[in-house]
Amino acid sequence: MRVMRIRTGICAVALAIVLVAMPRAQSPRAGIDVAGFDRSVTPQDDLYRHVNGGWLSRVAMPGDRVSYGAFSEIADRTDLDLRTIIEEVSARPNRPRGSAAQQIADLYASVMDEARLEQLGTAPIEPELRRIDAIQTPRDLAAEAGYLSSIAAGGPFGGSAGIDPLNPGPPVVRVLQGGTLLPDRDYYLADNPALAAIRARYQQYLERIFTLSGRAAPADDARAVLALETELAKIQWTEAENRNIGATYSRFTLRQLATEMPGFDWAAWAKPQGIDRSPAVILAQPSFFKAFAAMVPRVPLGTWQAWLVSRYVTAAAPYLSQPFDNARFDFFGSVLTGQELPRTRWKRGVSMVNGYLGDALGKLYVEKHFPVQARNRVQKILVNLVDAYRGALRESPWLSADARREALEKLSALSTGVGYPARWREYGALTIRADDLLGNWQRALKFDSQTRLTNVAGSAGGEWAMPPQTVNAYYSAAANEIVLPAAILQPPLFDLGADDAVNYGALGALIGHEIGHAFDDRGRRFDGSGAVRDWWTDADAAAYGERAGKLIAQMNAYEPLPGVRVNGVLAATESMGDLGGLEIAFRAYKLSLKGKRSPVVDGLSGEQRFFMGWAQIWRARERDEYVRSTLQTSVYLPAALRANAAVSNVDGFFEAFGVKPGNRLYRPPAERVRIW
Repeated sequence: MRVMRIRTGICAVALAIVLVAMPRAQSPRAGIDVAGFDRSVTPQDDLYRHVNGGWLSRVAMPGDRVSYGAFSEIADRTDLDLRTIIEEVSARPNRPRGSAAQQIADLYASVMDEARLEQLGTAPIEPELRRIDAIQTPRDLAAEAGYLSSIAAGGPFGGSAGIDPLNPGPPVVRVLQGGTLLPDRDYYLADNPALAAIRARYQQYLERIFTLSGRAAPADDARAVLALETELAKIQWTEAENRNIGATYSRFTLRQLATEMPGFDWAAWAKPQGIDRSPAVILAQPSFFKAFAAMVPRVPLGTWQAWLVSRYVTAAAPYLSQPFDNARFDFFGSVLTGQELPRTRWKRGVSMVNGYLGDALGKLYVEKHFPVQARNRVQKILVNLVDAYRGALRESPWLSADARREALEKLSALSTGVGYPARWREYGALTIRADDLLGNWQRALKFDSQTRLTNVAGSAGGEWAMPPQTVNAYYSAAANEIVLPAAILQPPLFDLGADDAVNYGALGALIGHEIGHAFDDRGRRFDGSGAVRDWWTDADAAAYGERAGKLIAQMNAYEPLPGVRVNGVLAATESMGDLGGLEIAFRAYKLSLKGKRSPVVDGLSGEQRFFMGWAQIWRARERDEYVRSTLQTSVYLPAALRANAAVSNVDGFFEAFGVKPGNRLYRPPAERVRIW
């Protein structure tokens, strides 16, 4: 189980894809890739296309990607650096058993040994398949579901462990709805020809993996599992409903679950995971779990068994022989996202080491690739951003006096982490073998689950929720902490040799976005200590809601693909984050000038380069299938909209480029949404 923390990441692109050396045909001080411009388009009409059109025209979509852009470039560069480190470690003659060097080298080797995987065939999963086949009672079903959840390998629900902010004390478990493998409930329920075609392909996928797994009636099992998941989708909450924090907290003891949600053996489910030692379970969607429990005795046990097999085999497929791996990719890669080719083997090996030995590899990465000068420069930008927030909070026209005081106290208590954590995670108790890929995966998942249940990452001791070689960042409301891993601090997000303008427009705006989550409609529910306490008044909520409503209306008007519109409610919080972060970063950049005029570099003012730096980080090619699927589930806008939507509300953008009525990005002053 992962640590329970309300956390936001800076961008969907960074999570969904992974970053190649950017052409640097510009002054090293400008930080702008002028070779990537499309000068046939004006920034006043389409800032995204003006800054990135040339890049889009010359950069092809790699076959193994569903989206490829600036964050992909950074991640690709980082992957190459990590591969070099892993190969250097693997070449060492002396790697004592249990050492970081042995674990890194052998985990990578287990991914790369494809001949061994083909030789093993179905052997690695046969013990688990026999366990599922041996289920004879509802109690057996619950116990097996709990076991699979304990190793994060196909259990029915997702979960996390952490401190209950409303009842401080021993760690408790928060459990999320689940049970379906398609991206969103609409994939099962929507009366849409495209989604109906995907459902048919999904049934074919289920039949294929049931055949590979040796089940007696694969076609019948596939139909039954699709019907079961459709019923589960009907009782799931929507993405918009899940973003209502106040509605996603219901605390139960196991005894209460047995009484109030009969039909599922909650005690048998809890025991394999250690949840029986937790004082309580927090259900994020209580109505789902009650309906799920009632379904258990109504559905034939054989259908539940096939359902568990489908979930386990899908989770295990990347660690098995080619037929399983291909089956998963053909559906979840090609059909769902349009991806043409699977990721190369060595990149999968790097990802595996990153995922399960993150701090061990990260320590080596930081030593080699993160200079102290970069850390110092970023910390200076952070100081100016906090100062900008302090001024904006004091001057806020919509925060009440009490809420303003609370916000300023929360800002003063903000903890910041740059580059790498104060404490590195240890992996000595984790067994890694060069000849056992599936076993490595299962042991690593169990190690991670047990570690986090006993030592909540990030809540104490300086341990981070993501290793320093991660191309992402996050804000944790529970810890009131913003973390900027070392790997994200590279061009074009941060350029140590560039003028300040582009760094504030790129990295500064992203940091501003993350800090802004401390003061938005979700951050309002946590005070500066991380405790759950709503410090807004009704008037504050109404004033924020008015601004959010205007932005939602703007988002709803966007149509990235013909007939496919943005869900403004779903995208509201992150779109407000983009806008607020950009406003604060621009304010911080102006503070950094100390009253002086911005320098002109390559014929561009600092203000112009600021907004170009913002647009440059969102450049990306995205497959239509990927955009269509993420619009159903993602809280982030597609790349081009992330660049253009926010600037169309920022007065500084209009002033920097002289945007006038008639320009496509022009919004009348009265229609612009202003947060800070």
